[in-house]
Amino acid sequence: MTLLEQIKADMIAAMKEKDMKTVTILRTVTASVKNKAIDAKEELKDADVVAVVKSDVKKLKDALKDFIDAAREDLIEKTKEEIEVLNKYLPKMMSAEEVKDVVKKTLAELGELTVNDMGRAMGAAMKAVAGKADGDDVRAAVEEELKK
Repeated sequence: MTLLEQIKADMIAAMKEKDMKTVTILRTVTASVKNKAIDAKEELKDADVVAVVKSDVKKLKDALKDFIDAAREDLIEKTKEEIEVLNKYLPKMMSAEEVKDVVKKTLAELGELTVNDMGRAMGAAMKAVAGKADGDDVRAAVEEELKK
């Protein structure tokens, strides 16, 4: 079963349970996937669907920061629920320690680097984590390593 099929099956199950919050969230992500498929003019593979879900989660996290700044408790809770539902469809993320280990190993392979080599270091580190870690976490680990 593909990831998109899983999302649709979960949406149908949520409809049967009359869980309208989950239905709305899954309909939104299904529409995002459909729009991406139309833009690409082909069926999306699971990796592409994961990228769409990640993009939606990133948008929600950005919105969450704004809601926290504005002290909008109602929207904060709603957004947290949406992120929680969508995270079920993403691969398991690396822990902070795992990210640090991967960054250390990657930077050691690149050789002697300075803070001026941040772009090159980030490129290699992001490739090494292969989407299993948040870019902000990777950036923090790379900065920490380059300052040593």
